[in-house]
Amino acid sequence: MKKIILFLCCAFLSFSGSAAARTFKVATYNVENLFDLVRDGTEYKEYIPNTRMAWNRATAAIKYRNIARTIADLSPDILALQEVESRRALARLRDALQQRGLSYPYYSIARRKRSSSVSCAILSRFPIIAKQEIAVHEDRSRNILAVTTEIDRTPLLLFINHWKSKRGPESMRISYATALRKAIDALPPGTDYIVLGDLNSNYDEWITFRAHRRLNDTHGRTGINHILGSINGGTLVTEKTLVREKTKRLLYNLWLEIKPEKRWSYKFFELKGSPDNILIPRALYDNRGVSYKDNSFGRFAPHYLFRKHAVFQWQRAHHGKGRHLGAGFSDHLPIFALFCVGPFQAR
Repeated sequence: MKKIILFLCCAFLSFSGSAAARTFKVATYNVENLFDLVRDGTEYKEYIPNTRMAWNRATAAIKYRNIARTIADLSPDILALQEVESRRALARLRDALQQRGLSYPYYSIARRKRSSSVSCAILSRFPIIAKQEIAVHEDRSRNILAVTTEIDRTPLLLFINHWKSKRGPESMRISYATALRKAIDALPPGTDYIVLGDLNSNYDEWITFRAHRRLNDTHGRTGINHILGSINGGTLVTEKTLVREKTKRLLYNLWLEIKPEKRWSYKFFELKGSPDNILIPRALYDNRGVSYKDNSFGRFAPHYLFRKHAVFQWQRAHHGKGRHLGAGFSDHLPIFALFCVGPFQAR
């Protein structure tokens, strides 16, 4: 952990100076099992290529084409991805995007542990000047990908996450939050960074998980709210709280930028949730470096990502347990926000 923090700090201290204003879009998207067609022994059984489950050249081509369509229409400058199997899969997605006129010359993917079939990744139009991974001390965990990009000679650190699903209790997600919190706390004051990805936690998790006794094995404490600091004194951190509480390292969850009925990116039967999150620190509200573009957060929800009022996820027979049908996108919606190089301006 000390080596990771030293590496990230050096990357930030090496880049400074003023830059011309530039607005850019950052997004995160769980692409639901983007596998390649090479068998290497770590695939989910339904993604072993060329079996009766029909994960083959034809169905994979549809999956990549559909995901590329979504990304191209969203057109982010920096895209955090979850559930990418390999560098081969990431390269194939880049090729599919290139065919749609969208170029991402810079990319990276976290190392895949033997206990996990998929990883976090990033596509960027801006140079990647540093990359490290934060290990999580939890069985079957995925590394947090820490990537520093450079926008007009101005660094921006992104912590790309994919936390344990809710098949496990909250203590497993707290392991991710604790590792991330240590990395954040070791950063120099004023560092511009973004926490994003699939945290498998609602923005108000400390309230919603109380209804599920099997999740609450932590006496009411949650990773996203208590450990990361997106609540303060029992209420969600607002922009005003973030700026006012100078001595605390709080995070503002951008889901609060939109109406409550729109605060979801995933739907399990009729239960809507916000597992995908973008959280930002006080440093993105100052007059230097990178700043948040106020009220620019949104979820990307074009009509083609829905079918029969549900998210049009990748389709498999027998209620999602059978062969691939060659239709659909992902079970998550992408979310995004705008940022700029220059001082924060309230709207």
